[in-house]
Amino acid sequence: MKIVDVIASPGLTGFYFDDQKAIKCGATQDGFTCCGEPQTLGFKAVRQRGESISVMLILEDGQVASGDCAAVQYSGCGGRDPLFLAEDFIPIILEEIAPKLVGQELDSFRDLVGVIENLERPNGDRYHTAIRYGVSQAILDGVAKAKKKTMTEVILEEYELPMILEPIPIFTQTGDDRYDNADKAIIKRAGVLPHALINNVETKLGKNGELLLGYVEWLRNRIMMLGGDDYRPVLHIDVYGTIGIAFEDDIERMVEYFVKLEKAALPLHLRIEGPMDAGSLEGQIEQLKSLRDALKAHGVKVEIVADEWCNTYEDIVKFVDAQAADMVQIKTPDLGGIQNTIEAVIYAKKFGVGAYVGGSCNETDGGARTAVHVSLATRPDQMLAKPGMGVDEGLMIVSNEMSRTLAVLKRGLRNPSSAMR
Repeated sequence: MKIVDVIASPGLTGFYFDDQKAIKCGATQDGFTCCGEPQTLGFKAVRQRGESISVMLILEDGQVASGDCAAVQYSGCGGRDPLFLAEDFIPIILEEIAPKLVGQELDSFRDLVGVIENLERPNGDRYHTAIRYGVSQAILDGVAKAKKKTMTEVILEEYELPMILEPIPIFTQTGDDRYDNADKAIIKRAGVLPHALINNVETKLGKNGELLLGYVEWLRNRIMMLGGDDYRPVLHIDVYGTIGIAFEDDIERMVEYFVKLEKAALPLHLRIEGPMDAGSLEGQIEQLKSLRDALKAHGVKVEIVADEWCNTYEDIVKFVDAQAADMVQIKTPDLGGIQNTIEAVIYAKKFGVGAYVGGSCNETDGGARTAVHVSLATRPDQMLAKPGMGVDEGLMIVSNEMSRTLAVLKRGLRNPSSAMR
């Protein structure tokens, strides 16, 4: 089955692009907009609409395979590629990448995405991670359609992975509405929650961490009250380096604070994502490892999750090799081609580091569904409910795709000669 044409269309994402640097420097909210001057290259406002590009492969038999190019909410910071706007990148896809795809045989996902991943622009630069992300999704979908299999089965076969027909814990994020949206996640019995978007010391963490500490206590009590005796989700909170800011990267003071957080969360297990931001890959690995080692030495069981500066497959390998974190977020759009996410999960698990197939609220429904298939095949510890910050929508998209796929795979085992659905 060959690709006979490639088309592209502009789209919206499930959230917005936010200038993280401006937010950390004190940009304020006015309703749902953010006031202040943008400080990251490419931004025209501190908050602006999220944009995507759908890449569609037209197959010989008329089927259409698709993938969505999208970038993360906080684009252009922490070593990530710049802001991704549809009008800037559709011409690049159609003029530079489409000719490389037309006529290609859809018989091997790994072979074809390898060609695209290694392409260089005429100026010698690599293609934006968002482009590689979306095109690789379309290729995976195309191979699945050509072979009349699910995307999960394609990954299982090409990477020689065992089929395990169990769901993956889903991590829901509340955004700034961290109380009402936590209730939604609890009512729907999310496996991991709430993310909570703790990205400002003054208004969200507290100068001495008191605001986050109070929130963790509230969250634990709320889960005990609404969830019942048989519901014990993992608490996972992203602090965007604010603990390091508040405690001046003093490891001893940070450990003392983590002891308080752990006590506040009990009997629930707690993970803290991005406790500090060292400003570089090497610095981040060094500081996270120092904190992790100190926590273990004091018997603190709170897990550290790497996010900032852990962007590419190569970055993830460095964090894993250094044992700098208990878990790495594999932020799907930042890695470019989806094959890099697959390989990153496999690598982290091989060396005993937790794998979290994350991504961004600023993705699309299509990217979220592809991530489900990647997760069912590679078996990370958790995956993100995406896109959006409303809990319900992202959790619905991810949970339903997971449930549908598991049902199809189970039927296939019962009826091995049956054609794909």
